[in-house]
Amino acid sequence: MKNKNLKAKVKKSNALFAKVSKVIPLASQTFSKSHLQWAQGVAPLFITHGKGSRVWDVDGNEYIDFINGLLPVILGYQYKAVDDAIKHQLKKGIIFSLPSPLEYELAELLIKHIPCAEMVRFGKNGSDVTTGAVRLARAITGRDHIAACGYHGWHDWYIGSTARHLGVPKSTRAMTHSFVYNDISSLERIFKKHKNKVAAVIMEPMNYSEPQNNFLQKVKTLARKHGALLIFDEIITGFRFDIGGAQKYFGITPDLATFGKSMANGMPIAALVGQKKYMRAVDDIFYSFTFGGECLSLAAAVATIREMEKKKVIPYLWHLGQILKDRTNMLVAHYKLGDIISVVGKPPWQIFLISSTDSVSDLEIKSYIQQELLKKGFLWFGQHNISFTHTKKDVNNLLDAYDKIFGRMKVLLENNSLKSSLEGKPITNIFKVR
Repeated sequence: MKNKNLKAKVKKSNALFAKVSKVIPLASQTFSKSHLQWAQGVAPLFITHGKGSRVWDVDGNEYIDFINGLLPVILGYQYKAVDDAIKHQLKKGIIFSLPSPLEYELAELLIKHIPCAEMVRFGKNGSDVTTGAVRLARAITGRDHIAACGYHGWHDWYIGSTARHLGVPKSTRAMTHSFVYNDISSLERIFKKHKNKVAAVIMEPMNYSEPQNNFLQKVKTLARKHGALLIFDEIITGFRFDIGGAQKYFGITPDLATFGKSMANGMPIAALVGQKKYMRAVDDIFYSFTFGGECLSLAAAVATIREMEKKKVIPYLWHLGQILKDRTNMLVAHYKLGDIISVVGKPPWQIFLISSTDSVSDLEIKSYIQQELLKKGFLWFGQHNISFTHTKKDVNNLLDAYDKIFGRMKVLLENNSLKSSLEGKPITNIFKVR
């Protein structure tokens, strides 16, 4: 969408938003895909289709997509090997009255790659399996309290510990306690305050901060010492850092782990995996839902993992992502914006950290960058979510866009005129968990 008149380019999007808002709260099924993440009035809000690294909105505008459905699309849109597997299974059926052999085939693949995986149960999204892992830990230990670090989904046990706790009983909220990544003392305090009451430590093994001072091993040792299970939430890091997840990459094996997102190139599926001595207890807890064995997603997951094995997808993501991260930070340094912007995280999943200045907020700066990238044909909301169909040309085009945007932004900040350059209402924060 290489056009400066953004409002004119998203007329259909804005008109559809007005209609959808009347029948769908938030006009989206996902907070992070909603209008809250976009410069209001000038950004596209609905996508009709995608192909490779590109998507098209309802107005027909084309974008190179660096969001990729919030990370599930790891191979690319309409990736042939995965789509063929879905079509092949569709001719056989979508769901049946008994389990499908595909469940075994996928479970064996996960056990092959994931260090802690000796048994597997499936779900449809990350919240299913993180909640299953927590319930399992409580059943095994006979304890109720949970120590959590990172983002773990929308279910009561976790979301009650965040600012988005409306509707969650106070008694539930009192059971989950947040600790700080790379601050082992913050976890020690939880164990001390709730002695012999903590069932599990659940954490993202990494988001944008690198583990320091052997942090992951210290967490594992502390959990062992206090009789709590260690759960790695690998909904994002799984199939990105390594096919076997961050636990494979860092060499730290948890008791249980959860996987999802990139597992099936966009089809809805997740997995709870773990050591057999713990997973056997799933027989006794109630972890059961109609669509847990839905076959199109199972077939897509098998095809995705097979493709990742054959095509060396993970090394490609790391290589291309490293180029993008390094050169973006070089441009930030070149324009002396390092006090405001930095790109952090591992190459396959990078996050922009943006700081406020005395005169402009972080969200206003983010909105300006997003606005200008939309003009140049990029879908962006502050992350680099790399897919296998992103090319060096895609990356170079994005870097060229950053070069122009950062240069102009530096002048606007110096002249205290960035706010007046915003063409729509700034992005709204959902809530911060990382």
